[in-house]
Amino acid sequence: MEPHLTEMFRYTQHDRKCKGVLLGQGDKVRAMVNKGTAEGNNLKHTVAKGFFWGGMSNVVCQLFSLIFGVYLARILGPGDYGPIGMLAIFSAIAGSLQDSGFVAAIANRKSVTHDDYNAVFWFNVLVSLLMYGVLFMCAPLIAEFFNQPVLVNLSRYNFLGFVVAGFGIAPSAYLFRELKVKQKSIALILSIVVSGVVGVVMAIKGYSYWGIATQSIVYVLVRTVVCWCFTPWRPSLKVNFAPLKYLFAFSYRLLITNIFQRFNWNIFSFILGKFYTKTDVGNYTKAAEWFNMGGDVVNGMVNAVAQPVLAKVVDDSERQLRVFRKMLRFTAFVSFPVMFGLSLVAPELITIVITDKWAESASMLRILAVWGAFMPLQSMLTNLLVSCGRSRTFMWCTIVQGVLMLAILLFVHPFGIRPMLFSYCVFNALWLFVWRYFASKEIAVTFPMFLLDVSPYMLLAAATMVLTYVLTDSIDGELQLLLSRVGIAALLYAGTAWTLRSKELQEITDFLFKRKKA
Repeated sequence: MEPHLTEMFRYTQHDRKCKGVLLGQGDKVRAMVNKGTAEGNNLKHTVAKGFFWGGMSNVVCQLFSLIFGVYLARILGPGDYGPIGMLAIFSAIAGSLQDSGFVAAIANRKSVTHDDYNAVFWFNVLVSLLMYGVLFMCAPLIAEFFNQPVLVNLSRYNFLGFVVAGFGIAPSAYLFRELKVKQKSIALILSIVVSGVVGVVMAIKGYSYWGIATQSIVYVLVRTVVCWCFTPWRPSLKVNFAPLKYLFAFSYRLLITNIFQRFNWNIFSFILGKFYTKTDVGNYTKAAEWFNMGGDVVNGMVNAVAQPVLAKVVDDSERQLRVFRKMLRFTAFVSFPVMFGLSLVAPELITIVITDKWAESASMLRILAVWGAFMPLQSMLTNLLVSCGRSRTFMWCTIVQGVLMLAILLFVHPFGIRPMLFSYCVFNALWLFVWRYFASKEIAVTFPMFLLDVSPYMLLAAATMVLTYVLTDSIDGELQLLLSRVGIAALLYAGTAWTLRSKELQEITDFLFKRKKA
């Protein structure tokens, strides 16, 4: 035996006991510190990787969506998009019923078994078939409400996507819980490319809105198949629906919330379809499509990692606050210049890319994009509430938001589309402060903190766009004006952020260069 070990055995029994306790505590503390450091590093890497893949996939997806959307918009007109826009609210609500909040419920459970996934899979398949049957029978009523007979057969065909999507909820929940952002990104990109090709071919063949409907069905089909390819879990015929009881206890409020969220997002096209023409609906549908392409670049990054990551640090309030504020600043850093910039160049962009027959759509896009800058911030706040288990707060806040919005739009609709759209966007932007209030009940994110994290980038982006507009106002030619505004705005924003030593810009730069070097 080594000399120093021999000396250890000369302690009395009491000394050995006391020393053992101290050594054990010291080892335990060191183990906890090492574990905490490792978990912190792993979580930081996971967040960075999730943001990278979420951002990259959304940029790629929006690029492909733009290419296919431009081609379709040049072939088709606002009247062709109108019927599909009228069905949007039914598709959205049915999609919420299909998911039933189980994806978020599974993501928030500390451990998930085969029975959990199996119960969710078979439940969603059965619900999807039931929903399609109900919507199939309601098709004549939908057509009568909008006074569009073509919607009878079109809705029955379009709603087939629900049946296909029902098979993809369980694998999507698995990938979401395991933060498989890369795999989900691949599924998303492939589904957009394949469905886009199908949509363009059918449009060339003269199938009009039937081609748009087929495109959406193929999109869901491809995404479902690819998600299954990346998911090792497989369903079994031995079904136990017991797990749905505790999953539904968490998810039923999210289900109601998702229904109202989808209702809120599609209420504008629904009211347009009732009180205005299908051309107006088509113009708004195209404006919303471009608006979503811009917003999804940021929103996709946030939603890919925010809720699962915040759920992992929910037991450490200080760490949760640091993580939340960091993600909030990054979101503001990207969201405001992207969406304010889209508002700045909307007229030239729409006219050049999809011709001036969509000019009315461009004016709608200009208003929508300003509100869109605040959407990712709202997603951050709502993801925080969900990660803290405050689904009741999330539900009632969303319900009140939807009811008030509907009342405002019904009151304003006789005054025209522009006042309706302006009211819609202002109300949604102001509701951000309601979400902020409820979020402050969960973590110590005070109002001054929130303003300190968000307002610098909002003011910088707004000032950048105003200065860019002034500098380029005298430029002739739409293409020259578009390129000038994009280039000048990007240089002004990035240059000012670099001069002010923006941590977000520095971390993005470091991450990209380190990744490239590695």
